[in-house]
Amino acid sequence: MKNYLTKLYVINFTLLITHEIDSAFWHEWNLFGIPGGIQVFLILNLILIAVFLFGLEKVIKWERGAKTFSYLLSASGIFAFSIHMLFIILGNPEFRLPVSIIILLLILIVSVIQILAVYRSNYP
Repeated sequence: MKNYLTKLYVINFTLLITHEIDSAFWHEWNLFGIPGGIQVFLILNLILIAVFLFGLEKVIKWERGAKTFSYLLSASGIFAFSIHMLFIILGNPEFRLPVSIIILLLILIVSVIQILAVYRSNYP
């Protein structure tokens, strides 16, 4: 189970990082109205990546906090899917390319699978 949960974490994290690369293409800071543009966007992503890499270490070592970081990553994925689908429904042109949509759908699927797997596990 430990290896399965680690792989889910890595897959979800990879999808989310790929989405963030896509977000830079679409100038997501404008979509969210983030002041400071790309500069603040990069700093926020630096923080998020550091936090989730710290979480990956917990998951790999099966340490206390692994469950929390897994849930946090999954919640981030569900939020990313939901907010971007809302933007699409509201008519925003961003994230409408096929690969952008596929990545968002995969993030949702993997996030739900990850939540269920973590819930059923004996994670610390």
